[in-house]
Amino acid sequence: MTVRLSRAESVGPVVAVYGAAGHTGRFVVRELSRRGFTAVAIGRDAAKLAAADFPTGVRQVVAALDDPASLARALDEAAAVINCAGPFLDTADPLVSAALQAHIHYLDVTAEQGSALATFARYAPTAEEAGVAVIPAMGFYGGLSDLLATAAMGDWTRADEVRIGIALDSWEPTEGTRVTGRRNTARRVTISQGKLQPLADPAPNAVWPFAEPFGAQEMVELPFTEAILIGRHLQVSELHTYLNTAPLRDLRDATTPPPVAADASGRSAQTFLVEVEIRQGSSVRRAAARGRDIYAVTAPLVVEAVERVLNDARAQGGVFAPGALFDAQGFLAALAPDVLS
Repeated sequence: MTVRLSRAESVGPVVAVYGAAGHTGRFVVRELSRRGFTAVAIGRDAAKLAAADFPTGVRQVVAALDDPASLARALDEAAAVINCAGPFLDTADPLVSAALQAHIHYLDVTAEQGSALATFARYAPTAEEAGVAVIPAMGFYGGLSDLLATAAMGDWTRADEVRIGIALDSWEPTEGTRVTGRRNTARRVTISQGKLQPLADPAPNAVWPFAEPFGAQEMVELPFTEAILIGRHLQVSELHTYLNTAPLRDLRDATTPPPVAADASGRSAQTFLVEVEIRQGSSVRRAAARGRDIYAVTAPLVVEAVERVLNDARAQGGVFAPGALFDAQGFLAALAPDVLS
């Protein structure tokens, strides 16, 4: 059953957000409203939607993933849907199917490699035929690193090695992150000898000399969805993604609290720095981005992608990595300096 709790006067294209009452989903709804889109907040629980404190006029719709009819009604009039509801291993398939049925663009923010792989494998031909853009992993984990690597690659057609270092000063996980961690137990993959290969067990350690204020950090190799994205469109022999170990201790500690807002925007005080190095022979290129709150920064990333897809009259259908679809340098520049520096 679909329950429409309120209707806003349309001021821009309609974009639906599934999982809108979750931590990341609320940031996405606010970012859509800030940019003039008409946001539709979709979730499975009417009480959680009502308590989510959305901007004035945001329409709220209850729809179940196992009820295609309710999903179809929820997506009625939308030009695109953003999936913020993890675990994406469970939610991506029904929502991509619903988006293709409705002939609207689909984006999600998954860090789950299995989900992104399945989306490419299952939906590429159907999305291309339908003229619908499907973009998995358009968030902090996945999309941001893919865009940085693509920007650093520049006019190179291939690279011997890509190294990605991710530093967080802390990690206060949402409940959704914890649930996804329990669900996402598959062995991780990275790129070795030009193709996706299982990560070594145990995962390699390293020390990464980050710029200040992080400095030298103890790291562990931990690939996310950027490995799936980069492998789809960049010719790379080796890919190694590292995360510093301090936030992993926070994540593994069951007593670590969820994020706490530190300003009026709802962002936490957490900071991050992502550095990318690309090597071709003896030549090295670099790109980096820093900002606050890995959950909050996902909102401008995915909404910028929605805006570009909807504004591109030449938009084509298929399943895409962000770096394959967008001008990576222009995309990142559009988020500076307010979101990324």
